[in-house]
Amino acid sequence: MSGKSKGQDVEFGWFIPTTGDGKYVGTEPERESTADYMIEVAQTAERAGFTFALIPTGGSCLDAWIVGAAIATHTRVLKPLVAMRPGLIAPVLAARMAATLDYVSGGRALINVVTGGSPGDLLATGDPLAHAHDERYERTLEFLQIVKGVWVNSAGQKHGRLAGEQPYQSAERLHFQGKHYTIDGGASFPAPVQQPHPPLYFGGSSPAGKKTAVQTADVYLMWAEPLPMIKEQIDEMERLRAELKAESGIDRTIRYGLRAQVLVRETEEEAWREARDIISKVDRDALDSSAKRFAETDATNQKRQNELREQSKENDYVLAPNLWAGLSIVRGGGAMLLVGTPEQVANRLLEYVELGISSFILSGYPNLEEARYTGELLLPAVKEKLAARSLEPSV
Repeated sequence: MSGKSKGQDVEFGWFIPTTGDGKYVGTEPERESTADYMIEVAQTAERAGFTFALIPTGGSCLDAWIVGAAIATHTRVLKPLVAMRPGLIAPVLAARMAATLDYVSGGRALINVVTGGSPGDLLATGDPLAHAHDERYERTLEFLQIVKGVWVNSAGQKHGRLAGEQPYQSAERLHFQGKHYTIDGGASFPAPVQQPHPPLYFGGSSPAGKKTAVQTADVYLMWAEPLPMIKEQIDEMERLRAELKAESGIDRTIRYGLRAQVLVRETEEEAWREARDIISKVDRDALDSSAKRFAETDATNQKRQNELREQSKENDYVLAPNLWAGLSIVRGGGAMLLVGTPEQVANRLLEYVELGISSFILSGYPNLEEARYTGELLLPAVKEKLAARSLEPSV
């Protein structure tokens, strides 16, 4: 059963900037996302104590799978969290790609299931459901049933002969007939190293997204919001999980994750000064372009971010203690920034842990230096508090 996280179960991930990097948002990137730079960010995050790294997806991003494979070959512990996009790739092929990444990385692949995106990006990639929000989640459910099915059926496979014999010849074939997919004799090779399969991370704040997530996700991801809003989402997921158990007898365990920006400094004054400096070079064209993009979204989580930005506008975008929406004037996605001293931000993270969050995906500008600062200043403070919390007697 899902519940509050134990200290030792909390994981921390960082971010690989695949659209360029720099200190300021809403401007041209100061650094290109070369292979050398992204590998350096990954290695710095690994040394800082992060155990995995989110690789973003979208029309302006370098391909997450290629980047994930590159950083996996240059790290020893860090797990690449790569995007699997139902509707833009066939499910059996996606299963083979993920299993191969898991195999060549020694069991380090993590999968981020991305159902949506901007309508423009979906149209540009040829998605026939670009404007059919809820139906995309129906398709995702079928997609993941197929992916998981061929993964499970591939367990125990060994390599075949050098020529002729299919390595999965003896595997049970998957036959699937749905609204969006028909699979006749599906099979995948190699078998994933992680059993029964690599963990699936899943975001989607709409009712349709949550309904699909509760049936498929290992980690349900949310963008940072004030505590009451996060609690509301977790409570809703737990209600759906209970309904699934009552209706089908399936009692799934789901972990909860949070995606947030972070900026930690020795003093609160320095932290806030640095935070506001990130948006100091945004021009009117960038603001207008972002406003247009935000208005066109059909993603519920982006709409929630839009509402938080507008609600906090008169308060200098301060949403709650140490939680700032300033970056969201131009940055889409998980733009809310946790800002303050190590003690302050560690306390805020512990508050999310108390609600049930056990996976944090953090990032900052620029990601190379901020990975180092966060590793030196924040992670030790959080881990010390988590260790002390785990020693507290249960009540």
